[in-house]
Amino acid sequence: MAARKTESTRAIAVVGPTGSGKTTLVQALGALSGEGDGRASDAPGQSVDVAFHTITFMEDRYALADTPGAVDFAAEMDFVLPGVDLALVVADADPNKAALLTPYLKELERLGVPRALFVNKIDQAHGRVRDLLEAFQPASAQPLVARQIPIWKDEHVSGFVDLALERAFVYQPGEPSQRIDIPADLAEREAEARFHMLEQLADFDDALMEQLLSDVTPSQDAVFADLVKETQDGLIVPVFFGSAAQGFGLRRLLKALRHDTPAPGAMAVRLGVEGVGAYVMKVSHAGQAGKLAYARVFGGGLNDGADFALKDGSRGRAGALFTVSGAQTKKVAQASEGEIIAIGKIDSAAAGDVLATGAAVQNAKLTPQKRFPVYQIAIATKDRKDDVRLSGALSKLSEEDSGLEVLHDQNSHEIVLLGQGEPHLRVTLDRLRKRFNVDVATARPTTPYKESIRKSITQKGRHKKQTGGHGQFGDCVIEVKPQARGEGFAFVDSITGGAIPRQWIPAVEDGVKDAMEKGPLGFPVVDVAVTLIDGSYHTVDSSELAFRTAGRIAMSEALAACDPVLLEPIEKLTIYTPSSGTPRINSIVSSRNGQILGFEGREGWPGWDRIEVYLPHAERQDFIIELRSMTQGLATFEASFDHMVEVTGRRADDVTKKRTAA
Repeated sequence: MAARKTESTRAIAVVGPTGSGKTTLVQALGALSGEGDGRASDAPGQSVDVAFHTITFMEDRYALADTPGAVDFAAEMDFVLPGVDLALVVADADPNKAALLTPYLKELERLGVPRALFVNKIDQAHGRVRDLLEAFQPASAQPLVARQIPIWKDEHVSGFVDLALERAFVYQPGEPSQRIDIPADLAEREAEARFHMLEQLADFDDALMEQLLSDVTPSQDAVFADLVKETQDGLIVPVFFGSAAQGFGLRRLLKALRHDTPAPGAMAVRLGVEGVGAYVMKVSHAGQAGKLAYARVFGGGLNDGADFALKDGSRGRAGALFTVSGAQTKKVAQASEGEIIAIGKIDSAAAGDVLATGAAVQNAKLTPQKRFPVYQIAIATKDRKDDVRLSGALSKLSEEDSGLEVLHDQNSHEIVLLGQGEPHLRVTLDRLRKRFNVDVATARPTTPYKESIRKSITQKGRHKKQTGGHGQFGDCVIEVKPQARGEGFAFVDSITGGAIPRQWIPAVEDGVKDAMEKGPLGFPVVDVAVTLIDGSYHTVDSSELAFRTAGRIAMSEALAACDPVLLEPIEKLTIYTPSSGTPRINSIVSSRNGQILGFEGREGWPGWDRIEVYLPHAERQDFIIELRSMTQGLATFEASFDHMVEVTGRRADDVTKKRTAA
């Protein structure tokens, strides 16, 4: 095993929308440092899981976490972001895509993680950069501070002016940018942009504000000190420009991040952890290698075989330490502070845990937001011999992926996968097949319809059977009435004079409940009150079984005669969407037999709405697909059961026919 150096490593999460060029940027930064990317992806052209890389630039080391951009796989970021020192948000140089930045910047603000913005594909930009930043600004609660302005040539960006250094550079394909004098026609614009940058910094520095009001030019050192402090404190979001594909602006970006990225100790303070240990960002079941915990080292170096205090109060020993580069791992004897490494054989570790080398258990100050599963499918093995293997595979996959849930529905007897979208569950099924050799059939989950009654009736139920020996005799009279919606089932014993002995009355109730498991329409019966009013018994032939059978007969005949009605579950949805999508969302909710309850601006999210609606459960399955298709993939929702309503006419007929056929 190779020995590792002991100097610290700073961690940067690379985040942003799909197509913004995050992976291209990570690969380009790796090329600058001479590091291979080694990336392996489950889906061509789209990252579906986080990939870790280490690069070295000017003798400083950085651990880069390349995160997925698609909303379906955004849960991959949930435990990564709290463990980094800074997040680099990658954006397209397109004002029409400004809203795509909002979810990333809002989550980073919530977590208190310092952040910077890299506007990629600047060589393809059109229009003024100041207009672009004005379009981006509503996505950030903190001011976006342009560190550079572009140099234009023939309607294309050919270089930039660094506003802090007051130096101009032109891009050189495949080479470092070349320094030039600030073009004369750009001098006025540069002075204006630099003064605006200083004004933004002065909002957090009274001394700088006084200098500006007194027309005193601040020193370059003071300007850089303000940029560093205010970035690290999360007071501003510095903005850089470049092109990852062309290699433009990347060296200048890395030079700025050398100063702006906080030291690893800041992460430990933010998470409230002390001493030496590791914060777990992700876990993975890696075939023959077993379970690996991808973790950020804090507080000092970590040695192979380190003994940890675990969250459940037990202790565990690191089976091995590995450096990570994409899908490639390399065993090492020690890891330095700040590194993101893989730790083997800590089987109880979960994402968000702290592996502490001291005697006491430590818990990170985390407030993860549980992502509501917006899409679901029912699955069943094609070969029943795979049932046990399926159970183990699903347990491992849900442990790896916080956006995935597994539900064993006791009513429908279905295994239901719940996730963040159709692509998310498609990848999950692919992993089941390729990694665990389990092939499953899929179906739309069963909608939990119920039925009830509209009329009341008094019904007799008699079970009489004579065999050679003891026979069977049970006789009961029940009164059946509908209850108000949501009141459930009630059973009242009104027997007097010992018409039915006390010990057999519970058997009648059990028989009534048996009949309610499947009513005349084929669904469980709810909201019914049953009163036992009379009956008779035989001293020899009556039994618990006989009275249970009599109760079932009476209830079955009563339900069929009480004008049964189909009920469907209605959910209350809270939809979060850019305001531009609200009118179209109102339209699709109405087209799905839903009801708009109201909407208002989403608190803390300028340009976004919060819409509350009622929607039938049966209409929710592919609702997210339509919702995202009209909002650039941004809209999402949370849902909970609210009430049941009657379904009549053709819709009710269609449901009952399908039930009968099934």
